[in-house]
Amino acid sequence: MIVPVEAECLTKRFGTLSALDAISFALEADKIYGLLGRNGSGKTTLMRLMTAQIFATSGTVKVFGETPYENRHVLNKICFIKDNQKYPNSYRVLDVLEQAALFLPRWDREYACALTEDFQLPLQRRMKALSRGMLSAVGIVVGLASRAPLTIFDEPNLGLDPVARGLFYERLLADYAEHPRTIILSTHLIDEVSRLLEHVLVLDRGRLILDVDAESLRGRAFAVIGPAAKIDSYTAGKEVLDRAPFGSLVSVTVMGNGDIADRKHAAALGLDLAPVSLQQLIVHLTSAPSTRKTVEDR
Repeated sequence: MIVPVEAECLTKRFGTLSALDAISFALEADKIYGLLGRNGSGKTTLMRLMTAQIFATSGTVKVFGETPYENRHVLNKICFIKDNQKYPNSYRVLDVLEQAALFLPRWDREYACALTEDFQLPLQRRMKALSRGMLSAVGIVVGLASRAPLTIFDEPNLGLDPVARGLFYERLLADYAEHPRTIILSTHLIDEVSRLLEHVLVLDRGRLILDVDAESLRGRAFAVIGPAAKIDSYTAGKEVLDRAPFGSLVSVTVMGNGDIADRKHAAALGLDLAPVSLQQLIVHLTSAPSTRKTVEDR
């Protein structure tokens, strides 16, 4: 089977700034990926490289086994929904959908119409008059109805209210089940999308620090709360990602699965264990000095 995206020592520099630093990975077909990291971590640069909007400084990126640059055969299989997509001043919502039908070979017009009703989009309203949430909803409609083998959403839920975000997640899962393809979600609302993700890529300062199955990542760290002296005893020899005051106590985030041995050790010291959400874990990993390590180094 042809790999949807494969990068080998992919590097991109803008002057002296290294936006991506020799990253390598391969995406499998028909999976939902989370592309995560802080602002400036290299996520947008990577998405622009995958969609042939910029050239790599060194290394390679292949999409469906081919170089994407000036390759219509490959680009016809990609739909990239950007968070800052610009439209001509005269364009209405209807015009955007009609243009999408011309450029996306697998476009499902009937599904697009159903989605515009779901998100209550005014077809005759000009794009420049839409709210931030409605602009995001238009992108969601185009991305889902494209049925593109590689569909990329960059911050798709900006400005959406909780009801609209929930609707997006429901429609994405339902359509993905019926029409599998490779989907990349780049978002800061990690906990909201965590149930959708099958695999996670985390970038930090241009380096790929995690490339793991989402399920294994969910149980990769836990929090321990208690008196400082007992916390110090408990964490001796363990990898601590974060340490913070918790009232009169201390809370630390520890790498590990919080298994029976961990729990027995904590109970013996009178400490409390608590789960760490996927978003909390990513925040800790991209805030600590240990982020300079890759997952293979851990």
